[in-house]
Amino acid sequence: MIREPLVFVATCEIAGRVRGKGFPLKDLKSRMKSGVGWVPTNTMISCFGPIADTPFGATGDLILVPDESTRVEVDFGDGTAAERWFLGDIRLTDGSPWECCPRHFLKRALAELDEVAGLQLYSSFEQEFMLESVEDRPGAPYSLDAWRRQGSFGETFIAAMRAAGVEPDSFLPEYGARQYEVTCAPALGVTAADDAIKVREMARATANRCANRATFSPILDPNGTGNGVHIHFSFRDRAGRPATHDPAGIAGLTTTAAHFMAGIIAHMPAITAVTAPSTVSYVRLRPNRWAPTFAYLADRDREASLRVCPVLSLPGVDAGKSYNVEFRVCDAAASPYLALGALVHAGVDGIRRKLPLTPASGVAAMSDEAREATGIRPLPRTLGKALDALEHDAAAKEWFGTTYLDAYLRHKRAEIRMLDGLDEAEQCRRYGASY
Repeated sequence: MIREPLVFVATCEIAGRVRGKGFPLKDLKSRMKSGVGWVPTNTMISCFGPIADTPFGATGDLILVPDESTRVEVDFGDGTAAERWFLGDIRLTDGSPWECCPRHFLKRALAELDEVAGLQLYSSFEQEFMLESVEDRPGAPYSLDAWRRQGSFGETFIAAMRAAGVEPDSFLPEYGARQYEVTCAPALGVTAADDAIKVREMARATANRCANRATFSPILDPNGTGNGVHIHFSFRDRAGRPATHDPAGIAGLTTTAAHFMAGIIAHMPAITAVTAPSTVSYVRLRPNRWAPTFAYLADRDREASLRVCPVLSLPGVDAGKSYNVEFRVCDAAASPYLALGALVHAGVDGIRRKLPLTPASGVAAMSDEAREATGIRPLPRTLGKALDALEHDAAAKEWFGTTYLDAYLRHKRAEIRMLDGLDEAEQCRRYGASY
């Protein structure tokens, strides 16, 4: 059968879905400069498909330009077309960044971190997902049996990740039914978000070729286990040296890192609308699910929104290199660019304002009065409440800009209306079909 190789250039916008356009591979050289045509209202495509609201209408022209550093070319060797695609930047037709480009949102945040503190972000996304065709059996969490029943998926998936330019770290059966977790090595700057997208899409590509389906939906059953995305991050200075850990500092953090964490906590209600951006995200973020429900930092507490991760104290292990903090209020309904960008913008605000950090412990056992007395605030309980917090956060308006913030709020509020009248089980089904 005659075939001509094609290549796809993509972005990951508000809905957290990877969308773009394809073209003949022979045109790649010219397309690296001219990109493919794109329109502003594409950013308003919902995770369910329809566009319910848009501030852009039918007007405007943009280009989606591939970034050479994101190239994916993975041949599974099974006769199917290779996974051949790039992630890219959305630009105006004169080549300048579009104000609503998600990748540019993150790049601006990283540039501010460098300008304000002389730091680079070093991060990685830890992601959970379900494999639909794996049989669920009693006693499966973390078991060798659950590991075995994924068949050849894991080995093919890891090989695909590596071929896509992502360094695998771990792959394991998780707590939930048919649930697995994957981690990859940390990377600097925007590359970490690029890698998060590559990992998700390689999981989907592998599952598709294994007659399976991988779903990253935040939760598939209101009474079941959710799929979280945990963002691990630390800092490097401009010379590439670790700049997160100070054994004498608050929570073992340098002064600047502590201010950064305090900024995230200060803006947590607003950024939750970006990092947990589906209605069922808030079904997952409930008590007794090992998921965060309050805004605080703690050491080794898996219900904390910010968790200081343990480091090995073995001889020859440099704690400064591995010291990191984990942000746990995130799932795969979020664009990695927007999620990481929101964290960095909030953290930079904490550095600028020199916000103090007060770690907490035993928060789940505290009374409401005790939490209030110590300044520990609950996270929003619904997407609507989180969007209200985002809308009224003055700093967030500066991070996004008027146009992008309006687009984000309209997009997500329209998504809520699409689910009006549906119970939680049906909402979970709808998101499960999309993600």
